[in-house]
Amino acid sequence: MSTPDYSIVVPVYDEGEAAPLLAREIAAAFGDRSYELIFVNDASKDDTQARLTALKGEIPQLRVLAHRKNSGQSRAIRSGILEARAPIIVTLDGDGQNDPADAPRLAERLKASPKELALVGGERVKRQDSEAKRWASRWANRIRRRLLNDNCNDTGCGLKAFRREAFLRLPYFDHIHRYLPALMLREGYEVAFEPVNHRHRETGVSKYNNWGRLKASVSDLLGVMWLNTRARNPLGVDEV
Repeated sequence: MSTPDYSIVVPVYDEGEAAPLLAREIAAAFGDRSYELIFVNDASKDDTQARLTALKGEIPQLRVLAHRKNSGQSRAIRSGILEARAPIIVTLDGDGQNDPADAPRLAERLKASPKELALVGGERVKRQDSEAKRWASRWANRIRRRLLNDNCNDTGCGLKAFRREAFLRLPYFDHIHRYLPALMLREGYEVAFEPVNHRHRETGVSKYNNWGRLKASVSDLLGVMWLNTRARNPLGVDEV
């Protein structure tokens, strides 16, 4: 089996209605490019896994991984990356709010760039969320950007393209997917961002709320700040 150029990793939990449509949209967006599509079912309680498995005949690039126990979005993403075969990973949220049409643009920019650029992240424009959610996100992004100096206006956007090798160098923790730009910079890589579309959630319900995000983000932010204080970058390694 040849190595694909891209591995698209999508974590899903109770997205039985959204996941099949999203899989078809991703396949259409990547067309005849060399890719594999990995959906990671995080122990859904609905028919997500059955509906995705039924699509494997229609989409030959589709792989379906299943957690035996619900472990969260970051762990599902990591499970997909560990099993991925491509050097470039593309992630999208499983609820369909990220527009798959934007994904090839981010992936191809990264592929054409020097290896120093490890991540191209999406920045959502005209976000299709509630006013309360947008307000909380704006303030969280401002605080995180000031404290971490990661140059990222929208770390919560699930649409990202990054190098698998670079990701595997990062320290893993729950919610790591929200801190990838900061952690890539800590490791000495460069990051860049592209504007991307954002869509209404058409099915299912959000798995998060503002209070839940706040509780997790405080400890996560303090942890990443601590990691940054302990970083020592040799600026490259030469064999002599």
